[in-house]
Amino acid sequence: MVLERFSFPGKEYRVTARKVYLRTPRLSDWRAWAEVRAVSRNHLVPWEPVWAPDTLTKASFRNRLRRYARDARDDMGQAFFIFRHEDDQIVGSVTLSNIRRGVAQTGTIGYWTGLPYARQGYMYDALTALLPVLFRQYGLRRVEAACVPENDASAALLEKVGFIREGRAREYLCINGEWRDHLLFACLKDDPLPLYYAGDND
Repeated sequence: MVLERFSFPGKEYRVTARKVYLRTPRLSDWRAWAEVRAVSRNHLVPWEPVWAPDTLTKASFRNRLRRYARDARDDMGQAFFIFRHEDDQIVGSVTLSNIRRGVAQTGTIGYWTGLPYARQGYMYDALTALLPVLFRQYGLRRVEAACVPENDASAALLEKVGFIREGRAREYLCINGEWRDHLLFACLKDDPLPLYYAGDND
């Protein structure tokens, strides 16, 4: 079976959902991305790796795009920014990483939503549209996710989207400078998923 890859150097990919659309990042997204991240800093810091002092600069963003492009080229991952349909405002991001092919066919997703756009259904909308694409077009059979035990909102979101909680990993990731336990979730290709809006994704 020939699989369509999400991204090649210079190629853009887009997934359409009800309230939002997801697409591969561009350098022109820097200012809007940095503004949302800056406003949301206190909201995001407890759940993320330590922010570098220059993390919101254009130079740092350019390096981020290079990493994204390298991961896409090497079939190791793919980044998506999430935009609201009504005004093209960036509201968050989903990143597929740590892809394992061969006998695994597995990848891991991470995500964030900007504070002004939290609890409005945008991430649920994005994930319900993206998961079928990861399974059908990207050839994965298992998608994994994790969150710290205190992040009740993230755990509830994953379960609502269709992920199953599989356990707890001790000191799984270094979050905000500390090695933290994480709850582990996974969704399989044949698991039941919520209805989603396919839009332009077929």
